[in-house]
Amino acid sequence: MTGSQHKVAITGIALSDCGRVDEATPYALHAQAARRALADAGLTPDVIDGVASAGLGTLAPVEVAEYLGLKPRWVDSTSVGGSTWEVMAAHAADAIAAGHARAVLLVYGSTARADIKAKRRTSNLSFGARGPLQFEVPYGHTLIAKYAMAARRHMHQYGTTLDQLAQVAVQARQNAAANPDAMFRDPVTVDDVLGGPMIADPFTKLHCCIRSDGGAAVLMVAADLVPDCATSPVWVLGSGEHVSHTTMSEWDDFTVSPAAVSGRLAFERAGVSPAEIDIAEIYDAFTYMTLVTLEDLGFCAKGEGGAFVEKGRLLRDGELPTNTDGGGLSAQHPGMRGLFLLVEAVRQLRGTAGGHQVRRADGSPPALAVASGTGGWFCSSGTVVLGRE
Repeated sequence: MTGSQHKVAITGIALSDCGRVDEATPYALHAQAARRALADAGLTPDVIDGVASAGLGTLAPVEVAEYLGLKPRWVDSTSVGGSTWEVMAAHAADAIAAGHARAVLLVYGSTARADIKAKRRTSNLSFGARGPLQFEVPYGHTLIAKYAMAARRHMHQYGTTLDQLAQVAVQARQNAAANPDAMFRDPVTVDDVLGGPMIADPFTKLHCCIRSDGGAAVLMVAADLVPDCATSPVWVLGSGEHVSHTTMSEWDDFTVSPAAVSGRLAFERAGVSPAEIDIAEIYDAFTYMTLVTLEDLGFCAKGEGGAFVEKGRLLRDGELPTNTDGGGLSAQHPGMRGLFLLVEAVRQLRGTAGGHQVRRADGSPPALAVASGTGGWFCSSGTVVLGRE
């Protein structure tokens, strides 16, 4: 994203009902989140001329727009896994800055948990056997196995320990304890994490994200619409995106994620450094994802992520409050969670996060936040820098 600094703001955010939502359809969760985001912004649906959505329907976002009663003149259906929403936010910011749209709605909804419970579908993380993946699928190489391999490589290369990885889950749960909307809030210890059932070595159950239902929506608008909104704007300062690989044999280094590129681009375009960031919202499908993304965004040197996550640094009152709502490890994870990162970042910057609000030393809300999503098995990354000023 270039040239859109202080031209695009987020003025509406919302979550649908999340956690255990057995009675809703994915479309209903889209609609609920969208209505709430519009109400948050104090705007009416007729102002929306852009829709970005992925993960639902044959013609997303066409079907979603129709369900919501919208006829946008700008659409995006980019689908690159968990980083989809940060990448879409970057595309929307560029479109708004260029005058191709004035108000873009990013919206998502999933009944991932309810579908499994009702046996409407089964979980399948093999991702098919066509194209490049055909060379890995016959060996049962599932998504979690790929993350587990990468974690083991980091442990071998840099001495990262299981205790350090477990600290990510422990601190995420501690952050979730103050969030009434988090699905899991009871405290866990390092021993709890290490002693859980093994899913894919070295990941036990608590190293892995939860499975929930839920939706989210974010409304991005041009600067001239900000005075019409009921909320204080949170500005899109910079963004970056990058894709790395899909076949594991084509991944140059298991200890480097594509956030190393998307993060650098986002910070350069925002004109800020990692040291200036107050809070980080990072996609955490697995504990290792958080650790390596912190390294690649520049919050610590490569190989030092294990030491960095110790001593409570990720807690709301830590040196770098991270996944302040509890993240995908404890709060909610209904599939492609990247949009939830943006919602939480905006809440924190506004100072409207309630009991899990982060405060700076002077009592004010955070001024700068970064949201960074990861897709596939470190296949893609999107990073967005947001600010109050």
